[in-house]
Amino acid sequence: MAQEVYFLPWKRKDELYSFLKAAKIFKHVKERTFLAIKIHFGEESNKGYIKPECVAPVVKIIMEKAAYPFLTDASTIYIGKRSDAYHHLLIANKHGFTIDSCGCPIIIADGLRGNVEQKIKVNLKHFKTVTIAQEIYSADSFIFMNHFKGHEITGFGGALKNIGMGCGSKVGKYAMHNSSKPTINNEHCIGCGNCVRHCYQKALSLVYKKVVMDKEKCAGCGQCIVNCAFKVFGLKWNKDSSVVQEKIVEYVAGVLKNKSGTYISFLNHISKYCDCFSLQKNGPLMDDVGIVAGVDPVALDQASYDLVNKAFGKNFFKEIYPEIDPTIQLKYAEELGLGTRNYKLISY
Repeated sequence: MAQEVYFLPWKRKDELYSFLKAAKIFKHVKERTFLAIKIHFGEESNKGYIKPECVAPVVKIIMEKAAYPFLTDASTIYIGKRSDAYHHLLIANKHGFTIDSCGCPIIIADGLRGNVEQKIKVNLKHFKTVTIAQEIYSADSFIFMNHFKGHEITGFGGALKNIGMGCGSKVGKYAMHNSSKPTINNEHCIGCGNCVRHCYQKALSLVYKKVVMDKEKCAGCGQCIVNCAFKVFGLKWNKDSSVVQEKIVEYVAGVLKNKSGTYISFLNHISKYCDCFSLQKNGPLMDDVGIVAGVDPVALDQASYDLVNKAFGKNFFKEIYPEIDPTIQLKYAEELGLGTRNYKLISY
């Protein structure tokens, strides 16, 4: 059966509150329950994250239902502004995420150092257990606010990636990424050292003006791929991307086990790379499309994928990543019973 996905054109984004109220997608929100609003607070110098003024209407709806919402995210595996709770909260505040602007507190989901976690049994192809951030596990229900854009390993990042990768603890993030350790073609290396400067795990070094990788230290985060202008780094795209996509979906299964949520995706500032990269060059490649919302993350990602491609005039994701099939995550999520790719789009 087709799942309803609600669509608000970007030019009417100021009507977000009335749009979400009309959609009637918050039936799972109960009085006096803790509700985690999972969001990305933005990396420094990256402009693609969802803005606080878009969070406030969501919090308002939850507060009207007498629940206890909090904004949350988990730590990154690379060392940066979001790799521990202390600095994560500083960057969130810098980007305007405060109690005054959003209407609720922020709780970093995996503790001060990113090591407060919970294991959940899933018994799936890649994982028997998944390791997620403690406060994600502790929450009674969810709202996932997703920024839909391209992604250098999975082709696109939307609801599924925000749930799976975003809610994993550092241990979990390593487990999902470890299939994507880059290869090196040193014939292209000019010894500029830009990749070394951007490798937060200190896995790269220059030897005789050529880059060398310590694969034991490599986290598979992809910073070297994005920051190299000479195509020194690559992946076995078909194999590596497929495995990472499936692993992320298995983490989605763990996060959502015995719990329900609402999913809201923002189809704006649609860039080539994910929002974890603090790159000025990671700007939008097409016009803003709109906002979609629903209760099925698979249907939401499928609708987002279709809407972006329709607005672009051809397959946007094949254009930016011809080697990657990003629909693997949709197919696998549907196979695991996490939702359906069959949807009915309802415009507001």
